[in-house]
Amino acid sequence: MRIGVVTFPGSLDDVDAARAVVRGGHDAVALWHGDADLRGVDAVVLPGGFSYGDYLRCGAISRFAPVMGRVVEEAGRGLPVLGICNGFQILCESHLLPGALIRNDHRKFVCRDQRVRIENNRTPWTSAYDQGAEITVVLKNGEGAYVADQPTLDRLEGEGRVVARYLEVNPNGSLHDIAGICNDRGNVVGLMPHPEHAVEDLCGPGTDGLGFFTSLVAALA
Repeated sequence: MRIGVVTFPGSLDDVDAARAVVRGGHDAVALWHGDADLRGVDAVVLPGGFSYGDYLRCGAISRFAPVMGRVVEEAGRGLPVLGICNGFQILCESHLLPGALIRNDHRKFVCRDQRVRIENNRTPWTSAYDQGAEITVVLKNGEGAYVADQPTLDRLEGEGRVVARYLEVNPNGSLHDIAGICNDRGNVVGLMPHPEHAVEDLCGPGTDGLGFFTSLVAALA
């Protein structure tokens, strides 16, 4: 499968995401923010970083990038899209996902190995995990607190659209300990922790994050 990884000005983890895609058994295809061409990819990853310097609001400028017009269009047709950290913020700003990511409640940047539980293994990005699987991945953010109004939170919980939830400690003040959510169709997933930093034993806290990329093999087949 061909998985596109978008690079925005200020992206930091696009190379890591591309490596994780390859480790997951796919071909990584570099996509540029200024091009409205997805090059026929089977899925898209929006990586972490500080797109456009996080000016105005995290992800607020990226939503207007030419590539995002196509991502929004194709996501509506079922294209699997994974937004990691800054990518999650971009998905919310693009209205592909509800809610928003705001400043951590303790007002400090956090970088740590984080335990999370997979709450929904029915998405194209999580099907390799058992329901309720507990994994350790990397978390690094300054504006990672997920917030939404109560009706939205009730809908996410009631429809099983919370994809991952923080365990042991809530590192940023996310409501309901939410670490990741999906759209109603399940093809668009936003995740604040970084699974691409946990795909090999040499670097990071093991390989628990690899499932986010191997899941696509079955989903796209």
